[in-house]
Amino acid sequence: MRAFLGGKTQQLVSRVLFHPGRPSAAVRWRAAQVRLLCSSSSDDEKHRPSMLRHLTSKIKATGPITVAEYMREVLTNPVTGYYVKNDMLGPDGDFITSPEISQIFGELLGVWIISEWMGAGGPKQLQLVELGPGKGSLAADILRVFNQLKSVLGVASVSLHLVEVSPALSRIQAQNLTGTQNQEADSEDEPVYRRGETSTGLDVSWYRRLDDVPAGFSIFLAHEFFDALPVHKFQRTDKGWREVLVDIDPEKPDQLRFVVAPSPTLASSTFVQADEKRHHVEVCPEGGAIVQQLARRITEDGGAALIADYGHDGTKTDTFRGFKDHQLHHVLASPGSADLTADVDFSYLRRVAGGDVACVGPVTQRLFLKNMGIDTRLQVLLRSCSDPSTRQQLISSYDMLTNPSKMGERFHFFSLLHPSRIAKPKTSAGLKLEKKKSPAPLPVAGFAELSFS
Repeated sequence: MRAFLGGKTQQLVSRVLFHPGRPSAAVRWRAAQVRLLCSSSSDDEKHRPSMLRHLTSKIKATGPITVAEYMREVLTNPVTGYYVKNDMLGPDGDFITSPEISQIFGELLGVWIISEWMGAGGPKQLQLVELGPGKGSLAADILRVFNQLKSVLGVASVSLHLVEVSPALSRIQAQNLTGTQNQEADSEDEPVYRRGETSTGLDVSWYRRLDDVPAGFSIFLAHEFFDALPVHKFQRTDKGWREVLVDIDPEKPDQLRFVVAPSPTLASSTFVQADEKRHHVEVCPEGGAIVQQLARRITEDGGAALIADYGHDGTKTDTFRGFKDHQLHHVLASPGSADLTADVDFSYLRRVAGGDVACVGPVTQRLFLKNMGIDTRLQVLLRSCSDPSTRQQLISSYDMLTNPSKMGERFHFFSLLHPSRIAKPKTSAGLKLEKKKSPAPLPVAGFAELSFS
């Protein structure tokens, strides 16, 4: 889709002040498929005992477990889960995300959020809700844009709401966003388990569940969130669809293996579409439930959701893989020591979102960022920068984000919008002496091309 955004969104991009940002760094590549039978390396021995013992005990007691249950335990177990006990982000962690590569990424998303707020008529309330906010880098870049464009936001009440299950990451987010101006709730039962305030006086709240975020006009942001949600895996066989399960290797009791269920499971009978053409399918029911929550909230309270992640539009098959120390890691090896992920199936999210919201995308990250004006921003930065190392950093970061062989076509952007956001103007029927036209809706930034002419 090609459209030209005049005036409003163009002016927002032009007014944002960009600064040479963070050091360029390697990004996590998660492109190769993982072997079905995996063995643990000796240097992982220290990570294995607790989680592996927990999983093998569970399997001995109840039989093979689903891949979804395996992912959920490994990533979010409250005692030994990977996201609960580790600081996995950054050069010293297991992966680096786009906000850590270049601040331009977050600043362009900040412009997108304000553009959608304006497209909705500029409500008096704007809640930015981020799911899985990492170290808070993306939110910090967006809030800087909000501060630079506060004259555009006017008297709107702006607040930040972070949905985060990791206590370790929430502490890092609080430090990065609020410094010492934050405190934990007295009780673990409180919906808001941490509160804080930024240096500019903006309220920040932390939640464990999306359900606990208060109602109101909200822009929801999920960057590398859905790919870590548990997936069920299904294999087509001569006897029909069967679920892939995780079991103990009978020849190596301290290792796990994949097996195929001998008979249909409730999941294989429920989640695989009757017209499915692929031979191997991954379905993320938890992701589907969250998208339905987002759709309901957007329908009732207004707003939009922007999802950016590794993904496909219903074309890929086996994408389940692990990441450790910026390298691919066997998904069944030393569980709890590595990140686990599966590409997001945007066709599934679109289907479960229902007809009450408008779905836009997916488009590649390269296209989205170019539509948002990243090329123009880069040139502005380069013209104002004389330091050779900083210039090289800007260029290499841009290449990492947009190069098709790097992140440019591996990441995709997908959006949920209120139907009125892109509805065609109503035309009056019959003859009238005075005829007023409804204003045409703005094209959706990022999914349509910006024109600076």
